[in-house]
Amino acid sequence: MEALFSMDNIYLLMLVALTILAIADIVVGVSNDAINFLNSAIGSKAISIRTIMIVASLGIFIGAVYSSGMMEVARKGIFVPAMFTFDEIMMIFMAVMITDILLLDFFNTLGLPTSTTVSIVFNLLGAAIVISLIKISGTDGATFADLGSYINKEKAIEIITGTLMSVVIAFTVGALVQWVSRRIFSFQFEKKMKSFGAIFGGVALAAITYFIFMKGLKGSPFYSSLKGILEGNEFLVILGSFVFFTLFSFAFQKITKKSILLVVIAVGTFGLALAFSGNDLVNFIGVPMAAYHSYEAWVASGLPATEMTMEVLEKKMPAEPFLLFIAGGIMVVTLWFSKKAKTVAETEISLSRQNETHEKFEPNMLSRGIVKGMSWLSNSLSGVIPKSAQARIEASFTRPDTAALTKDQSIDAPAFDMIRASVNLMVAGVLISIATAMKLPLSTTYVTFMVAMGTSLADRAWGRESAVYRVAGVLNVIGGWFFTAFGALIAAGTVVFLINWNKQVMIPILLLLTAVLLVRNYLSHKRKSTTKVDPKSLKKSESSTVQGIITESADNISNVISRTNKIYTDVLKGLAKEDSSKLKKSRKGVEKLDEEIESLRDNIFYLIKNLDETSVRGSSFYITILAYLTDIAQSLEFISKKSYKHVNNNHKKLRFNQIKDLQEIDDSLSGLLGEIVEVFDSRKFERISYAITRREEIDSMIADKINKQIERTRTEESSPKNTSLYFNILLETKDLVTGIMDLMEEYYNSYKKE
Repeated sequence: MEALFSMDNIYLLMLVALTILAIADIVVGVSNDAINFLNSAIGSKAISIRTIMIVASLGIFIGAVYSSGMMEVARKGIFVPAMFTFDEIMMIFMAVMITDILLLDFFNTLGLPTSTTVSIVFNLLGAAIVISLIKISGTDGATFADLGSYINKEKAIEIITGTLMSVVIAFTVGALVQWVSRRIFSFQFEKKMKSFGAIFGGVALAAITYFIFMKGLKGSPFYSSLKGILEGNEFLVILGSFVFFTLFSFAFQKITKKSILLVVIAVGTFGLALAFSGNDLVNFIGVPMAAYHSYEAWVASGLPATEMTMEVLEKKMPAEPFLLFIAGGIMVVTLWFSKKAKTVAETEISLSRQNETHEKFEPNMLSRGIVKGMSWLSNSLSGVIPKSAQARIEASFTRPDTAALTKDQSIDAPAFDMIRASVNLMVAGVLISIATAMKLPLSTTYVTFMVAMGTSLADRAWGRESAVYRVAGVLNVIGGWFFTAFGALIAAGTVVFLINWNKQVMIPILLLLTAVLLVRNYLSHKRKSTTKVDPKSLKKSESSTVQGIITESADNISNVISRTNKIYTDVLKGLAKEDSSKLKKSRKGVEKLDEEIESLRDNIFYLIKNLDETSVRGSSFYITILAYLTDIAQSLEFISKKSYKHVNNNHKKLRFNQIKDLQEIDDSLSGLLGEIVEVFDSRKFERISYAITRREEIDSMIADKINKQIERTRTEESSPKNTSLYFNILLETKDLVTGIMDLMEEYYNSYKKE
């Protein structure tokens, strides 16, 4: 093993490891960046998933094969190669690839989009800074001020400012263009597309096509043959494209009788996939290719690794067509099979969905403040705009009636229409093209994501019902972007420091750790993505009749009573044995039950909308049942919370007589609840009346225990905490029984009426 990792072999092994890491980096990178070009097409459901994937795959493969001109950033974009030796460069590259893979995989596992460009840039920056500081500290007369000689700080500052500007500009322009587009076409855009569709198609396709050549193929060998035509003649090229595509759009709609928006979405998806692959491939294989060229130069030089400086990286290196071909193939395969790519895509689609959905993010103080501020601004502006103008604007933004769609049904419906999908692709393409023409650095991920968020806002997808959740989601994603930069900087610096400390020891350890973390994250994500719906969870009522609602509710009642029985028994056992882990588990069980009941309450609106009868009796029954289920869950929550707090705070254990009395109550209550579950499972509802008659028996028993404890408190009890807990449990048990019996009476009375 020592011979294998000797100084003679270590650089070759590092090169092999970098090659393997490059493949892994392509996989995790494509999984994250797939949202850039897939979401608009997937969200609109205008084209089949199969067609979308084929179009995107073509874009990725072509972009990868012609991406050789973009490899310079990994070699000399962030640091000055001549200031580093081959040994130092290889350590930097190794640290960068290890950190980049783990960071991107972390975001993929969370389902959050981040920038592979920012990740690789700050990884390079962090590793280069640490190696530079180590060199400075070992050089006589050198100071921290000399760091600027090692680092291309102007480029780093340019990237940071460009990224921040792109976020604001993309959001603003996306919102503005979408507002104007919706104002023109409204949500009933099919008729207006017949009149204005050719012009819209001409604008969109001209913009997207120009983007393909300006960004998608710029830097590739293919672009050089078009350079003379495009550069200096941009206006004529755009005008000619607009005329051509307007005529094409008119002919397409007339001949096929289909909307030109289908073509816009397909071409836009191809363009973004092409740009992503052609420009972002450097983020995955730029470092390993630079390492390969460095290794070749070192072997040819015959110099020691610690003495050969790397001026060679400042020269333009030859393309490696075969490697680019392989990389393109890996990217395409990843696109088709990566489950994490689908998870990341779901985040952006859920944040931009037009209808109500299961919100992925919880609101926070900042999101609430932003929503309240925007609401105030909107109300202020409405006082200035004339009523007639407001009415015309409202007419454009009036959506088809989808109120009857439940949140589950909404997920299966298109997240947004083809107008928004086309605007997303067009605006993202134009902004990236302009930045490329002006040589401004930016992240394609940031631009496409923020354009999608801006169009969502303008399209009023963030209504009063969902705004705080959506804004919180956007803030989470943006916060993740800053974490990417900061985390990459610190992590890469730390890893390169460890490698520099002892290459032979740390490189195998770090590679093993990387493999372990990737496998663990993969298995964790696989478990989450394959988790089936719990058969024991509460079911939402889908019936449109009163009788159907009553029948469907029986399963939920049986479910809640059965879980109540188990939780109550487990809490008392945990309390008797002072088992905090059991009590904690019971608390989680109550929280899950409460979440499921809350989900049923959220469904009330859709239930009422879907009822066939004009009678309110079915709705009233359902609402009342849910109220009793809520009371039951709240009583359980109180009992489990107080019990856990008592044990967790290490207060005195309950006295033997107290535990014995609670056990008697549990035995009696458990028998009753078991009978109720059997009644509902067997559908023998006439036997509910017998269960109701036992209410007085349970109440009497609880009252007797309360009186006993009062006597004990007067004569022998010495612990205020015990007394308080015991009374709390007894009184809340009484409320629990009341809720269960009221539920039984309500159901029995409704059953008899049918």
